Amino acid sequence: MIEHMNEDVKRAIISRRSVRKFLPTEISKDIIKDILNVAARAPSGTNIQPWNVHVLLGESKNKVCKAASDAFFDPNIDKKNERIHYMEDFREPYLARRRKVGWDLYELLDIKKGDYEKTKSFHVQNFNFFNAPVGLIFTIEKDLGWMSWLDYGMFIQNICIAARAYGLDTCPQAAWGQMHKIISPIIKIEDNHIIHCGMSLGYEDQSAEVNKLRTVREELNIFTKFHE
Repeated sequence: MIEHMNEDVKRAIISRRSVRKFLPTEISKDIIKDILNVAARAPSGTNIQPWNVHVLLGESKNKVCKAASDAFFDPNIDKKNERIHYMEDFREPYLARRRKVGWDLYELLDIKKGDYEKTKSFHVQNFNFFNAPVGLIFTIEKDLGWMSWLDYGMFIQNICIAARAYGLDTCPQAAWGQMHKIISPIIKIEDNHIIHCGMSLGYEDQSAEVNKLRTVREELNIFTKFHE
């Protein structure tokens, strides 16, 4: 019987975090394929495997990023997401957690409350994949139910963990959901699909102030009940 967690596995999970500034260092297709193949071993109810991945590199990534960035600043373009990201009205304890990470991030970026121009300048970096050399767009068929979305979350988490095995970092990005109509014609997303989210993949720029952000997690007793 193993009584201690494998340290390599533990380190990969604990070291995973959302990086928001990457080095432009290229990543080979073989590494990307390996990460996705490993991630596809995620649990999937009745083995549906609802994931579909668009890997954006080079000029294709540049085209998508330009279209999304232009749309972000254009008030005349409809960027409404087809689904709610989290909830309509935040309540506690979720509101406090959300505010904490938001203000911690803005403090690192020296963005003051009410500085909308600086806030937009940061938010648009989502649509450049935070300078990462690889952008991933995840799509899902519109009629699949919440169990398939659960499967998809585990697949995405596996990508984040598998990337750590190569010394790579990631940033899952819900922001790409609002760009479905903008980028679908460019990468030919099927009509019956919607964008689940995007992800930046690359090597962390360790000199970037924004990457000093460390999120807080609740203690075990807050979210766990043992029944004996």
